[in-house]
Order: sequence, then C-alpha cells, then structure tokens
Amino acid sequence: MGKVLGIVAEYNPFHNGHLFHLEESKKITGATYTIAVMSGNFTQRGSTSLIDKWSKAKSAIENGIDLVIELPVLYSISSAENFAEGAIKILNSLGVVDYISFGAETSNIDILEKVADILYREPKEFKAILSHELEKGNSFPKARENALLMYLNDIKTYSNILSSPNNILGIEYLKALKKYKSSIIPICVHRYEAEYNDISYTGNIASSTAIRNIVKNNGLNILGNLMPPQSYSSLIDSIKVGHVVPDISVFEREIIYNLRKMSLADIANLPDVNEGLENAIKNATNSCNSIVEFLNIIKSKRYTNTRIQRILLYSLLGITKKDMQISKKVSPYIRVLGFNERGKFIVSEVAKANPSLPIITSVKRFVDNNKNKNLNILLEKDIWATNVYTIGYEYDSWNNLDFTHKLIC
Repeated sequence: MGKVLGIVAEYNPFHNGHLFHLEESKKITGATYTIAVMSGNFTQRGSTSLIDKWSKAKSAIENGIDLVIELPVLYSISSAENFAEGAIKILNSLGVVDYISFGAETSNIDILEKVADILYREPKEFKAILSHELEKGNSFPKARENALLMYLNDIKTYSNILSSPNNILGIEYLKALKKYKSSIIPICVHRYEAEYNDISYTGNIASSTAIRNIVKNNGLNILGNLMPPQSYSSLIDSIKVGHVVPDISVFEREIIYNLRKMSLADIANLPDVNEGLENAIKNATNSCNSIVEFLNIIKSKRYTNTRIQRILLYSLLGITKKDMQISKKVSPYIRVLGFNERGKFIVSEVAKANPSLPIITSVKRFVDNNKNKNLNILLEKDIWATNVYTIGYEYDSWNNLDFTHKLIC
C-alpha cells in the first residue's frame, strides 16, 4: 500500500485550520492514506467535546481523513504525556503508519526533538533542577519549563517554545516515539494564524476555542466562514437537535453532587490528586455550586486550571488512579468510529497482517468475546463517558449509544 499518515486530533470542532494542517501534511509526506486518532466526547484540557464523537468523525472523513480511531477516554482526558503515549501506542500497533504530523507554534522540529530527548533521557542534572523548581511550589508544567530553560541555558531560543501548548504536546509525541522505539517519522506543521486558545479570529481561520466561544454566544452566522462546509453543516445540525455540549459547566451540578458525596479517601484516589489536595477540593465543594466558583477557590501556583478541570472530569466519570495506571501499562484496542473506502482497506490490511490486534467495529461483539480485563476496563470507561455525555443534550439523551450507533461510512 502507499504511504500512510497518522494525525492525533480532537477536532473540537473540525475547522479551516484543521483542513490546512491535513492538506499541508499530505503534501509534505506524499501520503495516500490518512488515519486520525481522535479524542471522543471529553477532551485533554478537562472539558467536553462540543459535538459527539461520531459527528466529529463524520466531519473528519468528509474533509479527507480515511479512517477515524477513537482515543480511549482514559487517554483523552489525561496529562499531555499520557494523551500522547496512548495515541502513539495506537498508531504504532497498526504497523502501517509511516508518518505522524502535528501542528505546532514552531516549524523547527529539531528544537522540539532536542527537548523531547532530554525529557526521555532525564539527565541527573535536569532532574535535580526540576526537583528544586517543584520544591518552590510551582505547578509541574511550570517547574518543568523552568528546569528545561536552566538546563538548556538558552532562554532566547527556548522560552517561547516551552510555553506554547501545541509545542508541548508535540514534544510529548516525539518523546513517546522514542520510548516505544517507533519507526514512524514525525513532521510538524506551523500553526496558521490562530493561536490554540485565542478567542479572536482573522479572515477565515479561528481556533477551536474561538469557534466554541462563538457557539456559546450564538454568533452562528460567522461560523460558515471559519469551517469547511461539511463541518459547518454538521455542527448546525447538532445545534438544531440540541446535541451540543459547550463545556464542562453543563455538568457542574452533577460534579459538585459527586464530590460532596465522596469521602476524602475517594477524592484522594482520583488521578492527579496528591499532597492533600483532596482537603481543598472537599472544602470547596462544601461551599459552592458552580465550576467557576470552585476553580476560583482552588486555584494556586501549584495547580493549573486544566489539571483541576481534569480532576473534576475524573470524579464525573468515576475514573481512579488504578484505572489511569492500567491505561499506562496496556496497549489499547483499535476502536473504529468511521472510514471511507480507503479507510476500510487500511482496516482490512491491518487485520490481515496482525490477526491478534483487538479491532473494534462492534462494541457488543467485543464485549461478548474479549477476555482481556484491562481492555474491558478501558472500554467500560468509554461506554460510561458516552452515557454521561448525552445527559448534556437538550433533547433525546439516549443511553448506550456505543452499542447502537452505526459506524460512519
């Protein structure tokens, strides 16, 4: 078969910037097949997907992706490191992927490779600096950024590199490729115009954050200029039927209810909760009834809002430290959300070359036949995540869609 390109994405939602990245990546690599490993209904920054995972898969396929594979929720709402590792493990296990392309705030992949190599090798001097920075009370991302700048001793070159979110995620992909000794060749495409969290926009390019903000503020007439026609149509259809979930605040009462009900030990057992954070969380939930108020009470130099929001999602979805440890040890299944004819061919070729690879095209069939307990846990969390997500719908909040929703094809 021809060259195969892998992309890791949230497509939340699919916009013109994503289309630019996809087309540029195909041009650079000469790939004839494209696979997207895509997060589902909840996202890495501790929030919800604006539209459901099948709608996102449909938009991706209509705009040039051949095969969409779901990144299990235990990875999709995890730290950048575990998010990247989960995606790389999936792409690597397919055995057919030649390239991975990611968007970054820089086009200089050599700089990102150098940082990734340090994080992968963890030299003693770097670890000592990192430990010292953490002792100052900095959050882990800030402590790591400071430690890298001191270790590299080149603030001019690296300061902007290490504070940019897509660069950081790109570094994690590169580190994961090294860890799993992957033969996949990485490339990065410079992000075109809009920054990751920028709520403004110019011309026909806006970030996903800006588009979600527009939807929340009912500026729908603007969206047609910022998204490919198919994606725009799919989003409008979801809005019309009440199937959009703008952000985590949709579930704020459920989250606060859960946290009030949980014991201190239960909260301490949530991923990313340590150093007595469970006490602060318990106290905050006993005195507030909104996510904004909760974050204002909890926020500190040590804990980023993103980390706190992920903890809130863990409590909502019933994810424990043990679950997260399982995700780090296991090689995930291949959960197919949709494909076109080229994508169907990829699945067929992968299945023939590796018959033991767990490929899910029917959740019921997999549940009935799978004997791997760890993979069952991963899938149970995905099923539950979808069931919780649909509670956020205005109408038709169907349960068990993972069993009844058809593949996108």
